[in-house]
Amino acid sequence: MEFIDYYKILGLDKKATEADVKKAYRKLARKHHPDLNPKDPSAKQKFQQINEANEVLSDPAKRVKYDKYGKDWMHAEEFEKQRQQQEQYQKQYGQSGGRQRTSGSFEENDFSDFFESMFGGGGFSGRQESGGRTSDPFNRRSSSQSKYRGQDFNAEVQLTLRDVFTTQKQTLSVNGKNIRITIPAGIENGQTIKITGHGGPGANGGPNGDLYITFSITNDTSFKREGSDLYTEANLDIYVAILGGEMTIDTFNGKAKLKIKPGTQNETKVKLKGKGFPVYKKEGEFGDLYLTYKIKVPTNLTTKEIELFSQLSKLRKDGH
Repeated sequence: MEFIDYYKILGLDKKATEADVKKAYRKLARKHHPDLNPKDPSAKQKFQQINEANEVLSDPAKRVKYDKYGKDWMHAEEFEKQRQQQEQYQKQYGQSGGRQRTSGSFEENDFSDFFESMFGGGGFSGRQESGGRTSDPFNRRSSSQSKYRGQDFNAEVQLTLRDVFTTQKQTLSVNGKNIRITIPAGIENGQTIKITGHGGPGANGGPNGDLYITFSITNDTSFKREGSDLYTEANLDIYVAILGGEMTIDTFNGKAKLKIKPGTQNETKVKLKGKGFPVYKKEGEFGDLYLTYKIKVPTNLTTKEIELFSQLSKLRKDGH
């Protein structure tokens, strides 16, 4: 397997933090997305490598294995297990893989050769039994029988709040393949879903990895979202607030007419049941819309208006 420097792909060094990895991935994923570079034949390959680099370096456990074992990081567990067996065998028989050793240590720079013999390219040299047979004290199977699960992929889909108000279908290009997915209404910002079997291919007949899609949802509306509930403000005419009446407001997907009680105060909050955001994976269910009234004080009053307000003020004082 050819070594791929994931740090170099993301333009980072080994001291990079998780935040550095995330920032670099988002920047490069946007730049090299195949949909944005239809005339660049190498865009798909670059985008795939960027996703692979992020999938490994954004996962602390995988990153530790990658930093230690390089191109063989996916086989780290097998390597550790086989290294322990090698040490045990060496202590018992005084040799390992046909090499004489004076101690039970397994040098770090031997692991590439060890993997080569483990996954093809060299056999295990054990002790000879009668009849010319070679005995493996650990009864290990050949590498051709070992199945390995494919690598998981990560992808990010950017949507707006209005996009996720309704269920929609999108086609994603992952590893050179188009995948048609359904995005349920009400999905949350930062939520991740798993698409089974759409990651990297398995080895020796092993299962494919999975595809993990994280949704980045931007809000360019006047509504604040908290789960399936929405919050917004509405300007209320001072005369309607005093005398009562009706007003029409904008909800997320239309308009609604409200009755205003006389004497409505500034910052009064009302709830519009069922006028919020769709509940995730519960078709036909919606949260509520919470509306806060902001009384609009008139400006640029005429002389007559000032006079009337003065009279009203005097009446209020005299009445008390």
